Order: sequence, then C-alpha cells, then structure tokens
Amino acid sequence: MSDEPRDPSAHTEVHRVADPDSTRVAGYLAQPGEVGRVLLLYSGGLDTSVMLKWIQDEYEAEVVALTVNLGQPGEDYDVVRGKALQLGALDCHVVDAREEFVREYVLPAIKANADYGDGYPLFTSLGRPLIAKLAVEYARTSGCDTIAHGCTGKGNDQVRIEGTVATLAPELKVIAPVRSWAMGRDEEIAYARKHGIPVKGGTESAPYSIDDNLWGRSSEGKWIEDLAHAPDDDVFQLVTRPELAPDEAQTVDVTFEAGVPVALDGERMEPVELIERAAEIGMRHGVGIVDHIEDRIVGLKVRDIYEVPAAAILLKAHRELERLTGTIHQNQFKPGLDQKWAYLVYAGLWWEPLRNDLQAYIDHVNRRVTGTIGVRLYKGNVRVVTRESPNAVYDAQLATFAESGGLFSQNASPGFIELWTLQSRMAHRLASGGE
Repeated sequence: MSDEPRDPSAHTEVHRVADPDSTRVAGYLAQPGEVGRVLLLYSGGLDTSVMLKWIQDEYEAEVVALTVNLGQPGEDYDVVRGKALQLGALDCHVVDAREEFVREYVLPAIKANADYGDGYPLFTSLGRPLIAKLAVEYARTSGCDTIAHGCTGKGNDQVRIEGTVATLAPELKVIAPVRSWAMGRDEEIAYARKHGIPVKGGTESAPYSIDDNLWGRSSEGKWIEDLAHAPDDDVFQLVTRPELAPDEAQTVDVTFEAGVPVALDGERMEPVELIERAAEIGMRHGVGIVDHIEDRIVGLKVRDIYEVPAAAILLKAHRELERLTGTIHQNQFKPGLDQKWAYLVYAGLWWEPLRNDLQAYIDHVNRRVTGTIGVRLYKGNVRVVTRESPNAVYDAQLATFAESGGLFSQNASPGFIELWTLQSRMAHRLASGGE
C-alpha cells in the first residue's frame, strides 16, 4: 500500500470491478480485497493512463507498469515511462522484446504460413502471448499479486492475455477495468482532466482504434464498421496506397534456410532487421493492404483494415518455396495443419499442447525449405517470378515436353491411366446400369 495520503474526492463514480458479495465468474478474477500490488500492462494511451490512476484509487493498490516494445512505430519509451511514474507507478519497466517476438513467435508463424480467415497474418495474436508471459515474469519479480490489462469485453485479446496468465501463473489474479467500468471515451477524458492525466495526442476523438507491431497494423472503428463504406484514404498510415506507389516494379529475392528468412537480395541480416527491411520495401509499393471480415472467437463478426507489408512478402515467398521442396502429399497435407495452427494462435491457445505438436511437424517439414524466391512488387501486388532451391522436387529435363527418359517413361503412361481410373470406371458402369 502507498504511504501517500489519498484524497477521497479523487475516486471515480464508476463501480468497482467486482462486488465482494457477487459470484466469482472465473477463479482468476480478482475481488477488491485481494488486490495489493498490480502489474499493469501500460501503453501510455488514454485507457491505460486512466487505469493507472483508477486502480490506485478504486483498489487502494500499488501499481507497477510494464511497457513492451514489439516494434510499434513512433513510440518514445522515455516519455511513456516518465508519464507512468508521474501518475504514481512504483516503477515502469520498458522491455525491448522485438528479437524474442520475431525468433519465438513470428518465425514459427512464417513456417506455418500463418493466416487466419484467408487474410489476417496474426500479428496481434502473436504478440499477446509474449506480452502476457512477460507480465507474469515481471509480476513475480515485482511482488505483484494481480495483473491488469486494457482489453475490452468484445475482443479476442482478453482471451489471449487472461488465458496465458491463468496457464502460466495460476497464483496471480487479473483485473480488466475497461471491461467493467463502462466509461466511454468522453468519460475517460473527463476523468483524465479531473486528475491531471496528460492525454496522448490531445483529447479529440481518435478516428480509429489502432494496434501495431513490426509484423503489421490494424485499424478498427469509425466508417470501418459500415460494410458498405469503401476505405477512406486516411486509414492508410503505414502502406502507400497502391495507386500512389511507384510506376516501376521491383523484384526482391528472399532467401530462406530451413524455413527461416535470412537474406534479402543476397544481403544477410538478422531476423528483426530483415522484417523491418521487407516492411519498408512493401510499404513503398503498396503491398499488404487487407480489408477483412473476421470471425472473432467471442462470437462477433467484425471488419478490420490490416496493413501487413512484411508478411505479404515473406509469407508469399515461404509458401512458394515450401511448395517447391515438398512432395504432392506433403503439399496437400500441411495446409490443413497450418490452418489449425493459425486458429489455435488466433484463439489465444498458444500454450495448448496441440500447437506444440503441430509445430514439431511444421519444423520437420521446414528442414528442407531452403532456397531463394524472387517476388515482383507492383502497385499493391506481390507475384512470384523466380524459384531456386537445392532441395527442389523438380527436374527441368523431366518437366520438359520434349522426349525424356530416365525416371519418367512416357510409354508407361497408358498402363498407369488404366489402373488409376479402374475403380472410377467400374463405379460409372454400375451407376449407368452396366451399359
């Protein structure tokens, strides 16, 4: 508990997260009397800034803030930390988790060709289990009994974060003020003004709800909720609109080793730098814009606008190289596993054993996914144009329409056709009355 005197008038009129006499709907949710020190996942925005003050007042609890850098553009983390301390946090830990994010989450997603609903490359879904894992680690080292986050009750992120905490640290409790305090943006701004909380970007209503990291960016809200409304230009703050992209196409060679991208245009680089470089190139050429209808795991169907330039390039190249190095049977079988992998991650089940089981197979297949794929970028399009791999299940002499021998004898084809169609021909004969 804090030793500083508290002003009773500083309390908000909003009800507490839970009534002590109410039924606990989940074992990990904190009751007011159970909260002594809170680890708050803190971004520096309006919601979490109000939460930082509100938790101190409503729960009479101490707060330790945690800010995680996953490559969000334009953030000044010194400012974020200073603001948290100014609002009364005991400490504010700023963690640069970009390398761990890429190596432990994004690279496995590339190997799994991760895509949910034929459009969403899981950038938010990949970041949440890491953020929640770090929250558990810092809560334990900071002596916290509770973790707080800023997710709403309508999104998937509450599932991803709370599910991770409940899995990794069942001794910790969780509070989700935004889900329970029922404050709208105007009320939050009024609360911020009353308590001297600086509001990032001013107090005007933000046109979109943004979430981003180095693997992508999403926009929600405003006209996006109107399915008949075509995208307004101001939503694209990351990717160049395709009609404004360069008139000259650019070909990029992406080199993989065992399924991991290691070089662009022959220049080797570490994974974080490679993804940032791919994003820069993709942004310039207008690639990676996705206007997507998505089925959330909480039952809602929503529309999102995604900007995913690095994923648009790297996933396309990886999928093509995997197809080149795999057999017909592997190439028919693996997409189903990839789809299941993506669904588990999207649904907040990163720690589900099946996800690890699928990862083992995916990693095994990717041992042979080595080579270089050339993709041509032009005004929003990504097209594969060249392929090369020492493990390609391909032989130019066998593939040619000219006469070939060796492993493939054209004279053997009629016998193959007769056997291959035997059951189909018999079934057709029976269905047509034996004629």
